[in-house]
This record gives sequence, C-alpha cells and structure tokens, in this order.
Amino acid sequence: MRPKLTDVAKKAGVSPTTVSRVINNYGYLSEKTKNKVYQAIQKLNYRPNSLARSLQGKQTNLIGVIVPDITNPFFAELVSSIEKELFNKEYKMILCNANHDSRKEQEYLQMLIANQVDGIITGTHNLDIEEYNKVGLPIVSFDRTLSENVPIVSCDNYQGGCLATEELYQAGCRHIDYFGNPQSIANPTNQRLKAYEDTIQKFGLKAHVHAVRFSESPTLKAVSVRQLLEQHTADGIFCSDDLTALLVLQEAQKLNIHVPTQLKVIGFDGTKLNQTYHPELSTIVQPVKEIAELLTELLCKRIENPDFKTETNQFKLPVKILRSKTTAH
Repeated sequence: MRPKLTDVAKKAGVSPTTVSRVINNYGYLSEKTKNKVYQAIQKLNYRPNSLARSLQGKQTNLIGVIVPDITNPFFAELVSSIEKELFNKEYKMILCNANHDSRKEQEYLQMLIANQVDGIITGTHNLDIEEYNKVGLPIVSFDRTLSENVPIVSCDNYQGGCLATEELYQAGCRHIDYFGNPQSIANPTNQRLKAYEDTIQKFGLKAHVHAVRFSESPTLKAVSVRQLLEQHTADGIFCSDDLTALLVLQEAQKLNIHVPTQLKVIGFDGTKLNQTYHPELSTIVQPVKEIAELLTELLCKRIENPDFKTETNQFKLPVKILRSKTTAH
C-alpha cells in the first residue's frame, strides 16, 4: 500500500502538520526535526501527492510535452533533450504522443489541465485547436503557430531552405524538385518551401513542388515517392525532412537511379540517429539541444512570472549544412 503523510508523521514521531510544513518548506523548524522527517520519507519511499499540492495553490513541478509522432527520430531526440533540461530545472515531464490526431491532442490537453501541470511545450501539427487560447497555463510552442500570445521557437527554416537548394544547384542540378508537406497557415516550416521557391527563382530555374505529407505512413509515402521518381526527371531533390529523403534514396535504388551521379538528394533535420546510421545523406542540421534549452528557458520564465514578456514571440536558431555523398559534386 502506498505510504501516506500520516505514516511519515508516525515514523518520524511528529505531527502530520509538521510533516506538511517540512515538505512545503513553510515556517521555522529545527534541523533535527527536518532530518527526522526526511529520514522517514526516505525509509517509507513516500512521495507527496502532486495533485493535492496543486489544489493548495502550489506548483506540481510537472510539465506537459505534446509531440506529433514520438517514433520520428527528430521528435525523439528533441523530447530527450527537453526532458534533460526540465530535469535539471527540477521539473518532471508528462509526454503525450498526439500521432497527428487532433482529437487525441485535445484529450491530452484536457488531461494536462486536469492534472494541473505547471506549463506545456507543444510541437503538434494541428492548428484548429481553440483550447490553447483559453487553457490558462504558460505555453511555449515548437515550430507551430498557435496564438499571438504563445512564443514560438524554431530553427531558421528559411536559411535552411536556401542552403539546401543552393547546395543542389552548386552540385550541378538544374531540375530541382521539392518534396514536402503541403503548406499550413502561418507555420514556420512553410519557410523551407518559400526559401526553395525564392532560390529557384534567383537561379532562373522552374520550381517543381510535390506534396509528400509528413503525417503519411512510410508505406504510403514510399508509394508517392516512387510515382514521382517515375513520372519526373529531377536531377536534384530537396526533401523537407530526412525520413522523406531516405525514402527517396531507397526508391531510387529500386528504380536503378544512381545517387549522386543521376540524382542528388538533400534532407532536413540532421538528427544524431540519422547521422550515425545514414552518414551518406546530405542534410540541413537543426540545433536540437539549443532548441530544447530555449523552449524550457522560456517556459520556466513564464511559470515563474506570468507577466513575463519578450520583444518578440518568434525565436529562430541558425542551422548548418552537412554535406555528404548524396550531393557529391
């Protein structure tokens, strides 16, 4: 049976009120009394009830993190970095995998509110969720526009799109296609496509944009990629994420399209996992650790001071290009 506060009081030989004062660091207590309570807590493996603390107006030290797909290496790496940052700041994380489902996201959001989390970090792709505007909690967003009151942290998607398209052009490509998610209103990731289109125009080339949805299963995406490779004569492809780029490499091999002599490919994200297992892929590397640090820093400041404001709600971190075999000149 889970130990109660009264069990700790009995073990320490003090009143339940004294135990509560020690846990909440309230009022003066002698070091001797504190030590007795701490020893009893340790022996009984007692854990204070976070919900009960929240009902008393105290922080639960819980942060909700909502992501679209935890199986995606980029979000897995980002979540890992966020968890480390939160733990260092004495917060625990409740992870919610929305799986590209707006209904799931709504239910997770309601659950986090019910559990009285101190704040929320969200990186979901669903923009039609009104609850974010009336949740009443500090929120910070990754790469998604939710509200003018919610800070957005992202990499410099436009810079990355320019670097990727320029890399293909400098490698000799003159028929450069873009494979990526269809545009969503006011999402920072749209800047990857905008940069591609602007750079293509700068070089006097024709843009070729093909929708390969982020939320599709790998099987469906592979079918779309194969059809595009069969129907078009691209000599360079800029993919809006690394997983799509890897599918392009796989399908090109099946079609006997040689990379990089016949086709050059570059992705976007540059996770450590992909760099380790697919070092051949050229990609745009997002600064995951720095993104996690900024997300948690902004959220903690908003928790500590509800009136905390910054000059801008848009925070962009620089990217870098990782050149490898798939864009070899």
